[in-house]
Amino acid sequence: MMRLFAHQLAVEQRVFWRNRESAIFIFIFPVMLFLLLGSVYGDEIDGLPAAAVLLAGILGYGAANTGFAGITIVLVVRREAGILKRLRATPLPPATYFAASLCSTLIVFSLQAVTLFGIGRLLFDTAFPERIFSMIAVVLFGAAAFCGIGLATASLIRSAEGSSAVVNVILLPMAFLSGSFGPQGYPRVLEAIADVLPLTYYIDVVKGVYLGGEHIWEEPRALAVVAAWGIGGLLVAVRRFSWEPRER
Repeated sequence: MMRLFAHQLAVEQRVFWRNRESAIFIFIFPVMLFLLLGSVYGDEIDGLPAAAVLLAGILGYGAANTGFAGITIVLVVRREAGILKRLRATPLPPATYFAASLCSTLIVFSLQAVTLFGIGRLLFDTAFPERIFSMIAVVLFGAAAFCGIGLATASLIRSAEGSSAVVNVILLPMAFLSGSFGPQGYPRVLEAIADVLPLTYYIDVVKGVYLGGEHIWEEPRALAVVAAWGIGGLLVAVRRFSWEPRER
């Protein structure tokens, strides 16, 4: 079983990094956003160093982009191309396949987080996390939770051609409303929407650990909301996920 898992994980990593479009969208795009926004904003946001606030927000966006968008698009494209159907007929257990996909996502987002912290330190003089183990836990928790949401979304999307459009229609407004790209200050209606989005609460956890020097467990409500979204996504996927193409 472990040999199958290790083999599939290696496959997932090779496929990801060899697909330049995927690597740019998932790995490089959040880094580019951080570089651009860090150069535009002033010295402070809400009394805190602007670059540090933006770094926390982009980390949240990166978790959603990697876990939610990455998993959704890959699974829909593979399903409609018949790849999942062929995998289902191999000796590879479904649980092992999904575990390898999740671990591959965790690796990609972990590397992205390290890259963001390194760039922040070199170019914007941001600090490294004080609670390093809590920060590692936050990174892994966020990627896993948004993977759960991604599995549910992949279960509901019917078309490979429409997967990118659906994902971006969800992801980008959620990122703006959740404060990934800077201060919010939205009208009450938009604030009410932001208050139910998982990314809002995940960014709160990131800010608490990174900007506030807290342990991860010091934001129990935010953790519970994000976990509920992730578990809810898994439950939807269990009921609706299909290995068979839907367009044929």
